[in-house]
Amino acid sequence: MPFKMVVLIKQVPDTKNITAKAMNDDGTVNRSALPAIFNPEDLNALEMALQVRDAHGGRVTVVTMGPPSAAAALREALMRGADAVALLSDRAFAVADTLATAYALGCAIRRIAEFDLLFCGRQAIDGDTAQVGPQLAGALDVPQITYARDILDLAPGRIRVRRLIEGGTEVVEAPLPCLLTVVGEANEPRPRRAKRAAQFKRARSPLEVREKVAFQLDPEKGKPDPALLAERVDPIVADLEGQGLLIPVWAPADVAADPSRCGAAGSPTKVKNIESIVLVASEHKTIAPTKEGIAALMHELIEEHVLD
Repeated sequence: MPFKMVVLIKQVPDTKNITAKAMNDDGTVNRSALPAIFNPEDLNALEMALQVRDAHGGRVTVVTMGPPSAAAALREALMRGADAVALLSDRAFAVADTLATAYALGCAIRRIAEFDLLFCGRQAIDGDTAQVGPQLAGALDVPQITYARDILDLAPGRIRVRRLIEGGTEVVEAPLPCLLTVVGEANEPRPRRAKRAAQFKRARSPLEVREKVAFQLDPEKGKPDPALLAERVDPIVADLEGQGLLIPVWAPADVAADPSRCGAAGSPTKVKNIESIVLVASEHKTIAPTKEGIAALMHELIEEHVLD
């Protein structure tokens, strides 16, 4: 039996090489200073959905909420095998906490209509977003299986999953539709497929097309005459749609979302205080990049029982 699946993903800043430039003066992440990547555990969630489709048939739709640049993550999902994608992007969605995020995503999923399985990564690397899963499951009134590692059995109306718990694993069963939050240990995400990469590298959202054409027409400010902009953009968007390469963009009205419950307006979480932590080097030692220098370092680490 084929299954209808939705995978929720997030584009996040690559935090592996944090520098002072990666932080704003208020202590928040300077996202423009860091390259954006596909949230790692969301790749595992996508892979789990694709494996279900490979085994049982069905359709995998990938949804993300973010700025226009988040379309890059959706292109990546298409290259890896997703059947359809959608981008929630509008100023009304900006600065959302987990409650407003779950609400907006829930509205998008309702627009997609029927689904059997909903997948998302256990957590995003750019914040404590593990609460989105439970809030989304509650909003959609579906059961949730957290820390999912393996799908052991899947049949019409029922799923059995092995999930991680402290000190081991346990097997749980739930009715469908169901939401699974997937851990990084679940699988090895497949790479891009060469044929699909060649096909979908040209996929673009209307927002991306508009921005590119705007700067072609007005290189200094990117704000050309609206009528001229529409005249240039509309045929390109129509051509992309005809080729199946248009990434749809949904605003609150497109998913029947109440703007007062989206973004900052719908986010009760408030930052009371931000404390910046400055790391200052005190004692340090320079090791010569020679065999003798490395040997001396190893000897010292062993002497101090850092290495045994």
